[in-house]
Amino acid sequence: MFKKLFISFLIVLLNSSFSFAVDFSKDINQVLANSNIKKGAISISIKDIENDDVSYELNSTVPRPPASIQKLITTLPAVEVLGNNYNFETKLYKDKTGNYIIKLGADPYLKTNDLKILTKKMPAEVKAVYIDDSIIDSQEWGEGWQWDDDINPLMPKFSAYNIDRNTINIFIEPTMENAPANIVFEKDYPTSFINNVITGNKTEYKIEKKSYEVPDIITATGVVNKTVTVKVPVNSPKKNFKLRLTDALLDNQKSNSGIFYNKKLTSDYYLVDKVSHSISQAKIDILKNSDNYVSETLFKIAGGKYKNTIGTFESGKEMFNDYCKKMNLDNSHINIMDASGVSKNNLMDTDFMIHYLLINRDELEPIMATSGEGTMVDRLLYLKGNIKAKTGTLSNISAITGFLSSQNGHKYAFCIMIQDSKSDNKDKKLLEDNIIKTLYLKG
Repeated sequence: MFKKLFISFLIVLLNSSFSFAVDFSKDINQVLANSNIKKGAISISIKDIENDDVSYELNSTVPRPPASIQKLITTLPAVEVLGNNYNFETKLYKDKTGNYIIKLGADPYLKTNDLKILTKKMPAEVKAVYIDDSIIDSQEWGEGWQWDDDINPLMPKFSAYNIDRNTINIFIEPTMENAPANIVFEKDYPTSFINNVITGNKTEYKIEKKSYEVPDIITATGVVNKTVTVKVPVNSPKKNFKLRLTDALLDNQKSNSGIFYNKKLTSDYYLVDKVSHSISQAKIDILKNSDNYVSETLFKIAGGKYKNTIGTFESGKEMFNDYCKKMNLDNSHINIMDASGVSKNNLMDTDFMIHYLLINRDELEPIMATSGEGTMVDRLLYLKGNIKAKTGTLSNISAITGFLSSQNGHKYAFCIMIQDSKSDNKDKKLLEDNIIKTLYLKG
């Protein structure tokens, strides 16, 4: 009787959907051995989602700078506080005496044309225009951001005065053979240029700011044979905003001195008009396109709402800490110094990221990039539809984390972080891809 029951149990077990965790140690260790990157520079955590079992670990509790995969852990608390229906709003108010206040919303999507829409509501003779910039603080970069990124269009300064992504377009135009090229600004902005670009038979140029030699002067060198457009971050978003506001008033034929004073909105002003942009685009830009500018702004705005005060990184960090506490996530061994992961003062381990991913899977997986999208546009294309991931890149640092469905239908959460000064970033990313390929084929 016992023998019959045992055989019946085996038959049920073999025909059931029960699955066992796969051990990847041999295969992944071989991938690592074939790489020129030492194991000590690599952290890996892979977990079988269905069985809640660890499939592979390497240095999983070693803290490293996470680069942009940090956006996964800072964006969710911000979205939860602001709500999925939140809009970034820039509002125009007026009082009974004809004074106006523009209440800034630190909108990362605000454009000059939006100011034209607002100022159309003003009369031809504008008595006074004030600006309320109290939504977030005036710190324009994160702690630990590097000075040599000052001219990087992907790293513009951010503040309540966000407009046109806080960048301006500069056109480098060829002239006569071997003669200096022309440098033309699309919009008025007080920036000095050292122009060492000449007209030649190719286009090969470099834009840099040598702050250690000449502060606040941009140097252009190289050769052009066609007009090129270069995006350059402004060194003062506040100054740039006020210039664009002056442009908007002039375009609408409104007379104004161009001098705008700061003033907090009071109850004797009433709403005239507003322009807004949805948070839904921000989630895509942060988690798929890894937008630092939007990430930092969103985090501060949410922190301000959470603490019912002006938005600061500190209020955002308190929001994040409370979110982790609510989710029973121990974040005492990690360190966040900005929202976007740009600062190398950030520290995280792959074990924490896996826990965070699994707890927040329902919210994160639908809005992460698959192959062919965002920062995954050229990576792991054969896995399109089977992977949802977030990448991270800084000098000497590469990371990738997310969810994967293997060719056998198993589902995994994974996180790989590499910090190595001796290898190229392309080698780091190749190793990441080979680990993920192994997971897909063997899982």
